[in-house]
Amino acid sequence: MERLDFAAMAARYKDELYGSVLPFWLDNSQDTQYGGYFTCLDRDGSVFDTDKFVWLQGREVWMFAMLYNKVEKNPRWLECARQGAEFLLKYGHDGNYDFYFSLTREGRPLVQPYNIFSNTFACMAFAQMALATGEEKWADAARKTFSRILERRSNPKGIWAKGYPGTRPMKDFALPMIICNMALEIEAIIDDKALLDKTIEEALHEVFDVFYQPSIGVMVENLAPDGTLLDCFEGRKVNPGHDLEALWFMMNLGTRLGRPEIIEKSMKIALDVIDYGWDKECGGIFYFMDRLGHPTQELEWDQKLWWVHLEAAICMIKGYKLTGNQKALEWFLKLDDYLWKRFKDPEYPEWFGYLNRRGEVLLPLKGGKWKGCFHVPRGLYQIGTILQEIADNQ
Repeated sequence: MERLDFAAMAARYKDELYGSVLPFWLDNSQDTQYGGYFTCLDRDGSVFDTDKFVWLQGREVWMFAMLYNKVEKNPRWLECARQGAEFLLKYGHDGNYDFYFSLTREGRPLVQPYNIFSNTFACMAFAQMALATGEEKWADAARKTFSRILERRSNPKGIWAKGYPGTRPMKDFALPMIICNMALEIEAIIDDKALLDKTIEEALHEVFDVFYQPSIGVMVENLAPDGTLLDCFEGRKVNPGHDLEALWFMMNLGTRLGRPEIIEKSMKIALDVIDYGWDKECGGIFYFMDRLGHPTQELEWDQKLWWVHLEAAICMIKGYKLTGNQKALEWFLKLDDYLWKRFKDPEYPEWFGYLNRRGEVLLPLKGGKWKGCFHVPRGLYQIGTILQEIADNQ
């Protein structure tokens, strides 16, 4: 392979982040009347719905506070994060630090706090605000939210679970993978280090020893509570993007814990996952797959989503930096080409989120119920930073 100009590649990602994507959210998403953020933004940034989805509120607070902490003490970033955090703390939870799924523009609850990921992203947001401001109220909110997450872990949806009790109980992969990432995010403000270490070890065990299936080389999305496979739609579901996102979290944990074997194992699995999930006919990574090759229940199974490809690209370039694996670099370059050709909007800032199987734009929106100020800017930040580190080490 010819020598790559990693510095130029890094500059491309950083220019896109700071020159295009962050200004898009700063200018278009902030609700200057009621606080918080609009996430339902059309292609040009115009607001097409004013409902506020709580985990996207938490994600945007986290994004701007994290950048303030790690990149530059930009007062506009901190103010954006602060006003969103104030709205989230005032209106986002039920008083017991269980966070609603969605709110009206003014902050009235619309959907009950059934989704524990509203809690996880609020926790991460408050932890970053604590670091940014030094204010105890944010650290206190983060700790209380973290405590509720741990209390809800074994039954995350609680009274809002749709399944009939006892017939086919399941546990899902998303929670341990998010806890792995969240643990590193909130480490600085958690006093009980033994509890944090225990939480990390339990999540690592779940990812590698329970959900990972060596026979097919991927993680499954749902298992029986005892860790056995289930032959039903949910039990056969594979989400390659989730796997790849989790695996770069695992690499971060391996780095933090000084355990290179975690990094190597993550790299090996990641290469299997991306080969498994790659659409050999049309390019890109499938959204959902069935581990036995049956039809999926999700009609969007063959769509190509923004977050899947960005998380895969982070995983591959991080894996290359940490292990030197050339296959990881080859995959990154393939993903880099796909991302910039397919997801970047040539006319307006921010990136498309939803493509059809052939890689054509399916929805031109830039934000909605699920897409907010998170995966695109986090991906650009992560990839740009890693590419710059590789360039600096050459």
